[in-house]
Amino acid sequence: MNKKIIFTTMLISFGCEQKDISTSDLRSTEKLIGLEFTKAERDSVQATVNDRRDQYEELRSLDMANEVAFPLYYNPQPPGMDLPRGRDQFQFQDEKTAMPDNIEECAFMTVPQLAYLIRTQQVSSEALTEMYIQRLKKHGPELECVVTITEELALKQARKADMEISRGKYRGLLHGIPWGAKDLLAVPGYKTTWGAMPFKDQILDEKATVVEKLEEAGAVLVAKLTLGALAWGDVWYGGKTRNPWNLEQGSSGSSAGPGSATAAGLVGFSIGSETWGSIVSPANRNGVTGHRPSFGTVSRAGAMALSWTMDKLGPMTRSVEGAAIIFETIRGTDDKDRTVVNVPFSYPSTNRLKNLRVGYVASAFADSIVSKNDKASLGVLRSLGFELIPIELPEFPTRSLSFVLQAEAAAAFDELTRFNQDDELVRQVKNAWPNVFREARFIPAVEYINANRARTLLNQKMAELMDTVDIYIIPSFYGDNLLRTNLTGHPCVVVPNGFNDKGSPTSISFIGDLYDDGNVLAVADAYQEVTHWHKKYPSKFYPSKE
Repeated sequence: MNKKIIFTTMLISFGCEQKDISTSDLRSTEKLIGLEFTKAERDSVQATVNDRRDQYEELRSLDMANEVAFPLYYNPQPPGMDLPRGRDQFQFQDEKTAMPDNIEECAFMTVPQLAYLIRTQQVSSEALTEMYIQRLKKHGPELECVVTITEELALKQARKADMEISRGKYRGLLHGIPWGAKDLLAVPGYKTTWGAMPFKDQILDEKATVVEKLEEAGAVLVAKLTLGALAWGDVWYGGKTRNPWNLEQGSSGSSAGPGSATAAGLVGFSIGSETWGSIVSPANRNGVTGHRPSFGTVSRAGAMALSWTMDKLGPMTRSVEGAAIIFETIRGTDDKDRTVVNVPFSYPSTNRLKNLRVGYVASAFADSIVSKNDKASLGVLRSLGFELIPIELPEFPTRSLSFVLQAEAAAAFDELTRFNQDDELVRQVKNAWPNVFREARFIPAVEYINANRARTLLNQKMAELMDTVDIYIIPSFYGDNLLRTNLTGHPCVVVPNGFNDKGSPTSISFIGDLYDDGNVLAVADAYQEVTHWHKKYPSKFYPSKE
């Protein structure tokens, strides 16, 4: 029995067989869309509107799973912008460090430090992997940050890494390093739950491109980590992911598990995703480094689709340099995600770094609500020799475009609404997916298209701003910047910049021009090198020296 018949049968069984749409129905609908037609105009469209509803029902008989792509591709490049050309320019090295007496202290080392210990064979990948797995088993339940420990796969990958390294086949700085994946990335043989009850037993027979690229680099997948259900918030079907700095507080989301697990030293690094703050917010809450790459630089193939024009995948780490190493590994085309473009990764040298134009949003730092930590961040950059340029974000009704996300998300999870499977989601408040999916049914297609056309105007305005600076610094949640730069696809690096009066981490954000991720990573790294906030750890989860 096809889905159309099932749906019609359901309507009849509940005594609500569909009736023809009347002219009075049309008149009510006009109020929703802010227009008013004449009686003659309503009479003219009535028959077509009824026919169109039949078209909708016929469309709904098709099997359109979440992985079916949206064929209209968002291109964030404003008219006249040429893609960057040239060769990749980066040179990352591991960081010399001493092997501690207690291997568990390695849990909080950065990617470059772990890479050094593995490359020099002071520690084996298998030993590191076993250590992280034990920490996942010990602390994961308390933090509610783990969906699945991929123990069998991890040990197999770790032993392979050790064998290769012992034979002189060193794949690079991620070889042998254990990591965790936000549980919207498909891994064959393991559940990919999207954090949501309707999908809690889902197994996808594919491997996400990001997972594949990290595997080719020799990284070791130790866990699938929690996300707020369908990538919103920190509440998933198994509970609420916790902030290791304050267990009474959620981890924020939707990359809740990657943020919590990275901060608590349960993985060497993690991969999160962002559509509208889902890397920035948990990075801030958990005191870790997050990199939201330029839209179209990292393939989303094999990842849950929420918004085809806004979704991005990126690293969450304990240092900016670690994030840069991971980005270098996972970027690039794959012949699957057609939004991805090949652009060079140019990470500036120390000399080139000094020539970058660094701006700051002057009104943001003058605002009394901005924290002393944010204002102090400007002083740090000046001490590094940057002549900060005051700028302002171009005026634009950014929030009027936000329903683009809701419309695309409702389409991605259309069947949840039509078959009332959204009732299975844990969060059922007004400001949660079930209600938002329903609201989205009332967004006219014309308005959705015009909102995307308006993005072109916003992209042009941001391009004009980025002609005056190479990057800019801004408090992580100031004004409309988070939504604005997610709509336009600009890269962001968020790093810890202190603690508030309650002892919780705070952060500052660096925004770069499209595809110039190297610039924004390099400036954020320079800031991090002299601040050391990223080396503070939640004491409850730091191993005892006894």
